[in-house]
Amino acid sequence: MIKPPELLSKKLGLTFNNPEWFVLALTHRSMGAKNNERLEFLGDSILGFVIAEALFEKFPQASEGVLSRLRASLVNQESLADLARHHHIGDYLILGSGELKSGGYRRASILSDALEAIMGAIIQDQGIENCKTWIVQLFTERLAGLRLDNWQKDPKTRLQEYMQARQFDVPGYTLISEEGLPHEKTFKVECSIVLFDQKFIGTGVSRKKAEQHAAELMLKKIAKESK
Repeated sequence: MIKPPELLSKKLGLTFNNPEWFVLALTHRSMGAKNNERLEFLGDSILGFVIAEALFEKFPQASEGVLSRLRASLVNQESLADLARHHHIGDYLILGSGELKSGGYRRASILSDALEAIMGAIIQDQGIENCKTWIVQLFTERLAGLRLDNWQKDPKTRLQEYMQARQFDVPGYTLISEEGLPHEKTFKVECSIVLFDQKFIGTGVSRKKAEQHAAELMLKKIAKESK
């Protein structure tokens, strides 16, 4: 059963003057002509600009090429889908029966489009400035984790180097589950290290992506414990 959109709106810290914009943002094209594609187009445009501006201010010495690659590392389908999964947006998507049966609520393309459509809905309902503020809040943690000395290295590499530098065993990765159709699978992988009893589970459209996500979660735990 699809959960009420107003619950998600509250979780995301959003209050709509016209809630129909938010409902439309969650409506996939499989439901017919009235869907979120136009809002997704609008959200995609503002997202690229907001992240570009945030990176421009955060890294005043970075070249145009570096800024472009940093933006691409944040604004891509898998990154957006991960954010959507984190907020359980799939539980609120309004999908046609075919997409429901095929697990469309887990599909990266549908999740990322819905997140961008929400951004477009905010613009329509509350204006560009409010949308910019919300996007920055949404990406705060990921923006804070970027550094010019390590951004090119993926999370698995950074976690392994961290452990090896301290002469600890390398991280372990265990496949927890593999769900969905052959061309649209979702993988869950557990990451464990000797420093913590706590384990982290990452998700992704491939086992490699899931491992990277799990490693990223572990790195955030390490950074928090190091403060």
